[in-house]
Amino acid sequence: MTVATPAAGLTRRTALLLLASAAAAPRLALAASVPTAFPKSQITVVAPFSAGGPVDVLGRLLAQEYQTRSGVTAIVENKTGGAGNIGIDYVRKAKPDGATLLVIPAGNLTINPTLMPGAHLDILGDFAPVALLASAPNVFLASKQIGITSIKELIDKAKTSKLTYGSPGVGSQLHLAMELFKEKTGATNLTHVPYRGSSQALTDLLGGHIDLLSTNVPAVLGNIKEKTVVPLAMTTAARSPLVPDVPTLSEAGVPGIDVTSWYGLLAPKAVPPEAVAAIFAVTKDALTDPAMTDKLQAQGLSVAIGPPDVFAARIIRETAQWADIIKKRDIKIQ
Repeated sequence: MTVATPAAGLTRRTALLLLASAAAAPRLALAASVPTAFPKSQITVVAPFSAGGPVDVLGRLLAQEYQTRSGVTAIVENKTGGAGNIGIDYVRKAKPDGATLLVIPAGNLTINPTLMPGAHLDILGDFAPVALLASAPNVFLASKQIGITSIKELIDKAKTSKLTYGSPGVGSQLHLAMELFKEKTGATNLTHVPYRGSSQALTDLLGGHIDLLSTNVPAVLGNIKEKTVVPLAMTTAARSPLVPDVPTLSEAGVPGIDVTSWYGLLAPKAVPPEAVAAIFAVTKDALTDPAMTDKLQAQGLSVAIGPPDVFAARIIRETAQWADIIKKRDIKIQ
């Protein structure tokens, strides 16, 4: 039997310490690069929707990166209910030290303040925009049963026939995208059929129960590739690399529409500007890391990082756009 000598024990302990130091070195290097104004206490990333969706996925990826890069514990809390308003209110009332953040989709910021006046949402009055995070392209689809293959054919058919279109719900960005299309083209014979999500709407499109669908590309990418649906046009300003053969609405003859599903990061209004700048810097570094880009692409999301001023300008611009459409189309939550 070998008896360990004090010298041998010291060597093993030293080796273990060296291994631990080597493992910690990358984390320490990352932490050293984090701005001094980055939060020092536990970070809570609030996702106001249930686990598994894009908001939750984004929140978890960010929390993991914040913890890895800063050494500060970071967690995700799903504060669900009230169409996202419970989570929004929770962050609005949080201590303004930058340690409580909100991941939120575009509709809650730019549509709900007009659509839900009773919720008293004042986004830029109550929150500090931190960063635009990511986006997903949107597309208009047709059922194969109605026999149209282009936006021009859709507009022509809508002049003589009543057609139905589905969306993930009344007041959703995808609903309003089609209403904006109707406003631009005069194709008013398109009747909205709201669903509680895109999956059931897609099932009904495939079954010929509805004629059209306004949805995110990632939700229907397999169907587009399998040619079980007919993609008519992207609602975005540029084509999507996911479906490069599908034209934009502008290319199809309907200019002036640029509707992308996007997600942003907010903090309580009184968070110091230097903390906002620090959080944005770390967020930007995280999202532009190739490994993070790959993770987002696996969820059908593209990095769309934007600083606080660009984020605020987008909120202002799209809020005005949707307020106009909600008023003109007399859209109300039933």
